[in-house]
Amino acid sequence: MGYQVGPAPDAPLASSDDDRGPRPVVEPVWPRFAVTLDEERIDPDVQKVVRRLVRHGYEAYLVGGCVRDLLLGGKPKDFDVATSARPEQVRELFRNSRVIGRRFRLVHVLFHAGKVIEVATFRRNPNDDLDETDAAKSPGHDGAQLLIRSDNVFGEAHEDATRRDFTINALFYDVEACQILDWVGGLEDVRGRMVNTIGEPEVRFREDPVRILRALKFAGRLDLGIHPDVYDSIVTCRDALELAARPRVAEEVLRLLRGGGARRTMFLAWETGVLDVLMPELAALLYDSFASESPSSPGHRVFRLLEFIDRRTLELGSRDDTVLWTLLLLEPLKEATEGARDRSQAVSEFLDPLLERLAIPRRFADGMRRILSVLPRILSGKAGRFARTEIFELALEVAEADLYARGLSTDAIKALRSAPREAAPRETGGRASAAKDEPARAAASTGRGHRASSHGRSRPTPRH
Repeated sequence: MGYQVGPAPDAPLASSDDDRGPRPVVEPVWPRFAVTLDEERIDPDVQKVVRRLVRHGYEAYLVGGCVRDLLLGGKPKDFDVATSARPEQVRELFRNSRVIGRRFRLVHVLFHAGKVIEVATFRRNPNDDLDETDAAKSPGHDGAQLLIRSDNVFGEAHEDATRRDFTINALFYDVEACQILDWVGGLEDVRGRMVNTIGEPEVRFREDPVRILRALKFAGRLDLGIHPDVYDSIVTCRDALELAARPRVAEEVLRLLRGGGARRTMFLAWETGVLDVLMPELAALLYDSFASESPSSPGHRVFRLLEFIDRRTLELGSRDDTVLWTLLLLEPLKEATEGARDRSQAVSEFLDPLLERLAIPRRFADGMRRILSVLPRILSGKAGRFARTEIFELALEVAEADLYARGLSTDAIKALRSAPREAAPRETGGRASAAKDEPARAAASTGRGHRASSHGRSRPTPRH
C-alpha cells in the first residue's frame, strides 16, 4: 500500500515555497484522515496550483484518480484539482490558463512542455433529489429516465465527492494538511482493494451505463476485486449500455485496452455478459472455443493477443488505436474471412455492424481493412511496396502479435523491421493521438447484425 493513516503530524505548522508564511495544520476530524504520501510523486506544478487557490481563500484539493493511484502506491499520469472557485475566478488567478467545455466549464492551467493541469469547480449530482432505493426498485422504473443528461450544477466539496461514481475515485487530498477527505468510505475500499460504487450500484449504472465499463477497467488495470453487489448490478444492467452514447462506449473500450490490464478486463467483460452486448461476435467465438477447452482454440488466442497488448503497453506505452481494434477483433475477423473468395468484402460485412453499434471511427476501420489485406504476405516474410506506407509498422505489430498468440517464431517480423526501406509517404493513419484529438463520427443508425446471441449460455469460470 502506498500510504499510512495516522494521527495528525506532530509539527503544528506547515509551509510552502510560494505561500506567505506558515499555515496551521488542520486536525484530522471526520471526514479528514491524516496520511503519509510520497511527496516526490506529486507534481510540483500541481502543488503550486492548489496552494495559490488556497492562498486566495478558496478550497482546493487533489481529487480522483491521482489520489487513488498515490494511495495504491503508483505514480499518477495526470493530476486533477477540485476547488470552490468558479471557472472565471480560476482564470483570473492563472494567466497561463483557458476555460474549456460547454457541458461543464473547466479550466486548463498550462505549463511548459505541454503539461496541462485541469481545475474543476465543485459540482453536485442533479439527480440528488431522487430517492435512490425507490428509483432502483420501482417496478415501473425506466433506465432511460435515470440517465444523467446534464451535470452542470455547482456544489460543495462533499456534494462533489458523493456525485462521483466509485468510492476509490471520490477521495480528496489536502496538500497543505497532508490529509485525505473521505465522505464515501473510499479509504476502506482502497485498503480492501475493492471497486465499489457510491450509493446503489444499479442506480449508478443506469444513470450512466458507461460506468459499467469503468468498473471493469479499474478492476482489470489496478488488479482490484469487485464488490459482490456491484458485480451483480453489472450483470443486471449490462443491457443499459445500449442506451449510452456510442462514441463514449467506443472510447471507453479503447481505454480498457490501453491501460495495461486488457487481458483481465476483457475476461471480466466476457464473464459478466457485458461482451455479449458490446461485441456479440467476439463473445460467441469465446463461448464456442472454450466449450472444447483446446489450448490452441481461437478463444485462447484472443487472450494471448490481449496478453501481447499488455506486455507491449508496459514496455513501450499505449499502442496505436488501430492496432488495438485490430488485435481485439483479429480472431473473429480471421474466422469471417476464412475460405472467402473476396476477403475485403468479408471484412466489410463483419465490420459494418460493429461500426454502427460502437461508432468505431472509419479511419480505424480503413486501417484494419488494409492491415488484414496484407497480413498473409507479411506473415510469410514478404512486404513489397506496402513497406513504404506509413501503416506498415502497424501491420508488423499485428503480425507479431498473431505469431505470438499462436506460439510461433517472430523472426520473420524482426527481419522485416530491420530491412532497409524508403521513407514512408505521409498519410492519415488513425494514430492513437488522433483518437484523442478528433471526435468519433457516429454512424446514423444503430446496427444489430451479429452472430447468434450467446445470452443463456453458461458463464465462464473465473480464472483471474
